[in-house]
Amino acid sequence: MSRLLFVDDDVEVLSLLKKFFVQHAYEVDVAPDGVAMWAAIAQQRPDTIILDVMLPGEGGLSLCQKIRAQMGIPIIMLTAMAELSDRIVGLELGADDYLAKPFAPRELLARVRALQRRAGEQPSPPSERPRPVIAFAGWHLDITCRELRSPEQVMIPLSAGEFDLLVVFLDHPQRILTREQLIDLTHGEGHDAFDRSIDVQVSRLRRKIEPDSKRPDLIRTVRNGGYMFTAKVSRS
Repeated sequence: MSRLLFVDDDVEVLSLLKKFFVQHAYEVDVAPDGVAMWAAIAQQRPDTIILDVMLPGEGGLSLCQKIRAQMGIPIIMLTAMAELSDRIVGLELGADDYLAKPFAPRELLARVRALQRRAGEQPSPPSERPRPVIAFAGWHLDITCRELRSPEQVMIPLSAGEFDLLVVFLDHPQRILTREQLIDLTHGEGHDAFDRSIDVQVSRLRRKIEPDSKRPDLIRTVRNGGYMFTAKVSRS
């Protein structure tokens, strides 16, 4: 069973979501604030965190940033603020997805399932699995373990969104991919992600794999086109 951690100070919302997700075969922990969230993580690490932006004490955006700096647990942000800038900030700080309040529990369930599929909790059949290690420009990405190692053999943590995006680029080297194509390939067709969200994910990925993220060479921006991954790719 997959374990979820809901972090929200609305007791009624937590009760409703816990009951709903337990009925759909999830194990659920809840926390009303950041202190309780860290305690829950220490007791049993969740597979996905659903994190509200507005929390008493330390806010959700700050907590998201700290989670992402320490671990690769997928994060879905819940926000009552539908402004584009707020969603961009959440993505910049490490969130993998977002959902504006109010929302239907079934929509959140669909988001959780999609994110966990992308994170590898529901592996594809053996015949469809990619070969386990992909090399590019001295870097090595272990698909099975979801581990990225630098040319200096340093482990580089990736969020679920960063991992998905890197895999898409490695599957389509030396090809121009539009923002729409990247959204479809990383989130699935019909997802309501916006073009700017891909720019944010690319920026985050560049900061991890480019020698100089301000002058990117591995992931180049193609004017009026999208992005192109320039490195040669080999699989083993």
